[in-house]
Amino acid sequence: MRRFNNTFHQLNGFVLVGFSEWPRLEMALFVAISIFYLMTLLGNSAIIILSRLDPRLHTPMYFFLANLSFLDLCYTTSTVPQMLVNIQSHRRNISYIGCIVQLFIFLGLGSTECVLLSVMAFDRYVAICKPLHYTVIMHSRLCQQLAAVTWVTGFSNSLVQTVLTFLLPRCGHYRVENFFCEVPAMLQLSCIDTWINEVEMYAAVVVIKVIPVGLILFSYFNIVRAVVRIQSSESRKKAFNTCGSHLLVVIMFYGSAISGYAYMAPKSNSAKLKGRLLALFYGLITPMLNPLIYTLRNKDVKGALKRLLGREQNEGWNMT
Repeated sequence: MRRFNNTFHQLNGFVLVGFSEWPRLEMALFVAISIFYLMTLLGNSAIIILSRLDPRLHTPMYFFLANLSFLDLCYTTSTVPQMLVNIQSHRRNISYIGCIVQLFIFLGLGSTECVLLSVMAFDRYVAICKPLHYTVIMHSRLCQQLAAVTWVTGFSNSLVQTVLTFLLPRCGHYRVENFFCEVPAMLQLSCIDTWINEVEMYAAVVVIKVIPVGLILFSYFNIVRAVVRIQSSESRKKAFNTCGSHLLVVIMFYGSAISGYAYMAPKSNSAKLKGRLLALFYGLITPMLNPLIYTLRNKDVKGALKRLLGREQNEGWNMT
């Protein structure tokens, strides 16, 4: 019977409960999520385009920032479009293969971003603490290798967790208590003890989240020590602005992602709602805010945008 139920749901897939238990929220969420998703697409695409077109932004910092923006674009696109379709059509189904692919991509991109944020902190550490050796240390080949390591590490973790998650028998359980396929929500469907998966998941949290956070804190401890010694108030302000933006992104992303594990097995409706809102925050809100945080006080990006817009305006005048 257990084998039959697993085979049945491999053919028919799962039901993504999402916010269907709070129907009054759904229409407002549809509008808000649509706006946030559009802002995410525009903001992150702008950073990628500017980093590519403006020669002044061809530096390691903006190379990694463009990588982060590309990650955020893919990260949100792996879940949000289907979420909007589900809310609008009231059809909550996702195929078995679709759920596997979504979980693998979402987890892989999220894990990659965790590692990439620590690499970006290392880049800032070298730039501020070893400015005379910065171009020698952070050469283009090393930047490409570090970026490759983040992607390989992130998707290796995702591959292991995805395989272990979908090997579990579900005994006819098919209601996913989330608006997308995620490891904690999928573990709740299992009809056997999932302690092995949970141990592996928490080990992955240590490797993918806790260790990078430790490296980031170590980098910023040394950065603060170096910045305090800078004589020029203008240089000190620029260093704090750049590093402050990155640190705020780190706090938002890691804080919401790690907090999500506190609601892995919610017992009450309020806990369920908090868990899903947290998932919405790190799955959509953080990627939307990242471009704003990095550009609001960044003169380089603002200057690149003005130059690009000015160039297009001049070309338009020349054509007329």
